[in-house]
Amino acid sequence: MSLAAVVIVKNEADNLAACLETLRWTDELVVLDAGSQDGSVEIARRYADKNADKVEVNADWQGFGIQRQRAEALVESDWILMVDADERVTPALRASIEEALAGAPAIYRVARLSWCFGAYIRHAGWYPDRVARLYPRGRAGYDSALVHEKLTNPEGLTVRDLEGDLLHFTYRDLRHYLEKSAHYAQAWAEQRAARGKRGSLAAGIGHGLGCFLRMYLLKAGFLDGRAGLLLALLSAHSTFAKYADLWVRTRTAPPDDPAAR
Repeated sequence: MSLAAVVIVKNEADNLAACLETLRWTDELVVLDAGSQDGSVEIARRYADKNADKVEVNADWQGFGIQRQRAEALVESDWILMVDADERVTPALRASIEEALAGAPAIYRVARLSWCFGAYIRHAGWYPDRVARLYPRGRAGYDSALVHEKLTNPEGLTVRDLEGDLLHFTYRDLRHYLEKSAHYAQAWAEQRAARGKRGSLAAGIGHGLGCFLRMYLLKAGFLDGRAGLLLALLSAHSTFAKYADLWVRTRTAPPDDPAAR
């Protein structure tokens, strides 16, 4: 059975080559770019050296789910392995994937091991962080969520776990974390507001505090040392920011007369 590695990217020049290097063994490479301006497309084309490989650009961004659906539509192989540019397939994971391809159709989850703030994070609910990434083309696919998209399973295929880790180099530095966090908070708030949901600062404080206690204490983030503490604090801030964004965008509109403000 043939396998396509699928990667959606935008401005991932710092990560992309290392990611694609771990995917050379697949039968087909599909890279869908969302309008990069940093050379990502040129890097992808250097790795598109098989007849079945495709590097396409679609800058009409409508969210992660839609972009993954567009990438899926370009695939010709029997199976799809969805990988992000900041991830790396380890040899152990490759061996497990190749074994899975010889079996019956199923959805396979991979364990992600994240490198964050100078350490691999093995606690705080971040590991094994299993995500469904390997699936038969046409029998499963991503939903259209703007952010935090999920793989759907309309046929009720068996879900199994693969051996080996998918390494995840999630943040380059603190600024990168804050930028990504702000982007996700905005997308989350937009989705909730579109469904008529409202937020409050009290909800943000409560969920933020709950996030910290869950990650650092209940899920033993303290075992990851100072990196675990920083990650728990920043995650609490990110959680608060989501609800604060929702509260700001759903408040009563200001009066028409600026002098009445």
